[in-house]
Amino acid sequence: MKILVTGAAGQLGRDVVALFEQQSFAVLPCDRKSLDITDSDACLKRVEEFRPDVIIHCAAYTAVDQAETDINLAYEVNAVGTRNLVVAAEEVGAKFGYISTDYVFDGQSTKGYHEYDNTNPQSIYGKSKRAGEVLVQSLSSAYFIVRTSWVYGLHGNNFVKTMLRLGQDKQILNVVDDQKGSPTYTVDLAKFLLELVQTEKYGIYHASNSGECTWYEFAKAIFAEAGSISNKEYNVQVIPCTSEEFPRPAPRPANSVMEHLSIRTNGLQDMRHWREGLKAFLQEYLVNGSD
Repeated sequence: MKILVTGAAGQLGRDVVALFEQQSFAVLPCDRKSLDITDSDACLKRVEEFRPDVIIHCAAYTAVDQAETDINLAYEVNAVGTRNLVVAAEEVGAKFGYISTDYVFDGQSTKGYHEYDNTNPQSIYGKSKRAGEVLVQSLSSAYFIVRTSWVYGLHGNNFVKTMLRLGQDKQILNVVDDQKGSPTYTVDLAKFLLELVQTEKYGIYHASNSGECTWYEFAKAIFAEAGSISNKEYNVQVIPCTSEEFPRPAPRPANSVMEHLSIRTNGLQDMRHWREGLKAFLQEYLVNGSD
């Protein structure tokens, strides 16, 4: 099977490329230098040359706050770029995997969101990613839309690395306790994608590590697990605070918890608990190191 991966230099994309290569798939990694997804001709040319069986579209505009003023570019990447790749995928009969986000919901539900709940994005980032979903649903004849949340991994910047860095320098950290969700380790998400794209069980999926927590609870767990793994005591006090105390340009969903209805109803392997994923990440990051 031949796999084309966009966003291959990113946090998720690098783990997707590595895992699929380990499984002896022919993988074409594409980053922003090697493929401008906003160029429809370039997308078609690259896809027709490689003729993948599957395109896994990890590339995205993800600067959530900056998107509020950089509206054109957010839509150009997340909507137009996605359309260009879907059209190219259809030309060669490739399955299309689109990585989406919890930000397509407004976060006001008292329960976890399942795949067929109504979307209502509140930020430009969320609206542009939802626009990408609509284009995938409209134009692809064989698609997987995979919504995920609170992603972290060995490559690039993320909340876990930020907490560990701040924990070295600060005695007190204020962390938001009124937003809840499900942290997702990129390696676990890549394993789910590996299973999913080899099926014909098309549709929308919610894929995060199972369980839920607030950012405050996540931060506490990070220091507890990191201390246990490294035999190091983090002398940092984590204090819960409200979102209002840290105003941001883009609204964040208060509830990002996603139900894995499609995983269950399609008989697929659900992802492990977020705390287990965190332990695995920290073991790799703190013991073996990473960029």
